[in-house]
Amino acid sequence: RASRHRGPTPLALGAQGAGRRASSPAAPAHARPRPPARRAPPAAAPPQPSSMAAVETRVCETDGCSREAKLQCPTCIKLGIQGSYFCSQECFKGSWATHKLLHKRAKDEKAKREVSWTLEGDVNTDPWAGYRYTGRLRPHYPLMPTRPVPSYIQRPDYADHPLGMSESEQALKGTSQIKLLSSEDIEGMRLVCRLAREVLDIAAGMIQPGVSTEEIDHAVHLACIARNCYPSPLNYYNFPKSCCTSVNEVICHGIPDRRPLQEGDIVNVDITLYRSGYHGDLNETFFVGDVDEGARRLVQTTYECLMQAIDAVKPGVRYRELGNIIQKHAQASGFSVVRSYCGHGIHKLFHTAPNVPHYAKNKAVGVMKAGHVFTIEPMICEGGWQDETWPDGWTAVTRDGKRSAQFEHTLLVTDTGCEVLTRRLDSARPHFMSQC
Repeated sequence: RASRHRGPTPLALGAQGAGRRASSPAAPAHARPRPPARRAPPAAAPPQPSSMAAVETRVCETDGCSREAKLQCPTCIKLGIQGSYFCSQECFKGSWATHKLLHKRAKDEKAKREVSWTLEGDVNTDPWAGYRYTGRLRPHYPLMPTRPVPSYIQRPDYADHPLGMSESEQALKGTSQIKLLSSEDIEGMRLVCRLAREVLDIAAGMIQPGVSTEEIDHAVHLACIARNCYPSPLNYYNFPKSCCTSVNEVICHGIPDRRPLQEGDIVNVDITLYRSGYHGDLNETFFVGDVDEGARRLVQTTYECLMQAIDAVKPGVRYRELGNIIQKHAQASGFSVVRSYCGHGIHKLFHTAPNVPHYAKNKAVGVMKAGHVFTIEPMICEGGWQDETWPDGWTAVTRDGKRSAQFEHTLLVTDTGCEVLTRRLDSARPHFMSQC
């Protein structure tokens, strides 16, 4: 999954006399699902308060603080979230990483309440009243219930968190320090990445007109369990499925649903597995049946962008240089590079340092060293690079409704170059080349 590059929504402590609490993530995304996705510079701290006023006496909601609280978050007031009282701006800022999740959860719940269902069992392709889609793709609701994971499967820290929050990721949020993996870590990554590749290959074999992305997700879920792996996207900041499926104008973090794939579609399947404490992440874009020449050019160019960037990976290279390579090749073919989502460090954490933007002249921090593990996952668009997100809080689409493609590998920096941990073992070619 791609890591999201956006700072916190501007807010300030303000006056409120009523009110109590509700809930929320990109990731990435993005991504995001973390979704993951964010913008290349580090996320900014929440701005200073513009006003504040006293209310009835309450206790500050910051963990470990028991001081009297008379200040409330105005964004929570606007969203109808009850509670959210703090004793000071300092406590509010210190709680921002977890507090902001409440805002997204509340927005997600509002969107769910606004869904206008048809008859039970029917498919609803317009669940968000008044929403203006950027392209032709529509969601197919309702979603199938969340699939269970057996208790014997080792789970990441967010798997059972009510907000899907990874506390281990939050503890390192904002740091630019890149972990050097030990030999034991590297073997753990090799194993989980090989298994993730096996699962993606299973999904690849299902791509054809008439198969729904929900069916693909089901197969992915079962394949993860069969390998004693947890499907990393599941409940990551409340993402509801075991993989991401992004069709046509969807950039990333598409939620699998009941829509059958159609002749001429392109679809990206993004797989991440968690095994023995490590995550392995990869994705590919596929053709559905016979596609037009524009789709072939877009997908081919996107794959070339990834491979040219991989060719540059070795100790001493700045992470920011990868975006220059990717954008140069994409623009030469008349395509644009998404800026809101990036590659990311990955190992025991799903998304962590470094951030790896795919566009030129970015300000990513860090220099590659042997033992670093990270993803490169360029998202390349037919039209403009700008994106927006569906009301489900996850599905990132092109603002102009034109198609987007993506490829991703997890890489280990070695002494002389890199090892592609998620490579195909039976072929050097991605699946789409066999579909041509």
